[in-house]
Formats: sequence, structure tokens, C-alpha cells
Amino acid sequence: MSSQEFTEGETESASHDDPEVPPETVDTPCPIIDSLEQIGSQWRLVVLHELQSGERRFNELKRETDANARTLSRVLDDLQETGFVDRRMEEDAPVATYYSLTAKGESLAPVFQEIDAWAHEWLAACDASE
Repeated sequence: MSSQEFTEGETESASHDDPEVPPETVDTPCPIIDSLEQIGSQWRLVVLHELQSGERRFNELKRETDANARTLSRVLDDLQETGFVDRRMEEDAPVATYYSLTAKGESLAPVFQEIDAWAHEWLAACDASE
């Protein structure tokens, strides 16, 4: 057995048997992967980005994102379930459903700003070199 195999085996058994290792960290991927699993689909990112500028009705989001109604409905349900989006129903005629970001969703604003800055620097350079 190599020292690397021994070290890996030792780390693995320690993480499963060690009472000081919180159970939620065992078999949990990197926090970046966890984050991307919650927000990383194309449509989730598009919807979260659109909602950064404020509350939107379902049809406004449909028009602004070019998502079909089924996809948008599924994405909004997922984002509501994971705590990124709130849904508000207005019962007056016409009945309307509004979506807005929760504090958790709003906390992504700096992330979108950084991605935007990165895209302007690196993707613009890629477009210019083609």
C-alpha cells in the first residue's frame, strides 16, 4: 500500500468514524459544487438574474427570459423550494402571480456582478480575437 493510499484510507475512515466531524460534511462535495447544484442550471441563473432588478409577474419573466411556460414554472418552483424566490398571488381581477428574490436570492447580487465583470474582461477578449 502506498503512503497516498494509506493517507486516503485513513482520512476516509476518520471522516466516517470521527465524532468531531459534523455528519453533514461527510460525503458532501465541495461548497462550490453544492452552490452550483442549487443555482447552476441555465434557466435558474437567467431567472435569478432577471429578478435582481425587482419583482416580476410570471408573464414578464416568460417574455424576458424566452423560457417556455412549463420550463419557467418548474424553475420558479425549484427556486421557491430552495429559498431563493418568493411567490405572491394577487387575487383581484386579473389574477396575477408575482415573483421576487428572498434575502438568500438577493445575496447573489455580488456574484452576478463578479460574473458580469469577468465576462466583460475575458469573453469580450475572446470575441475580439476571433
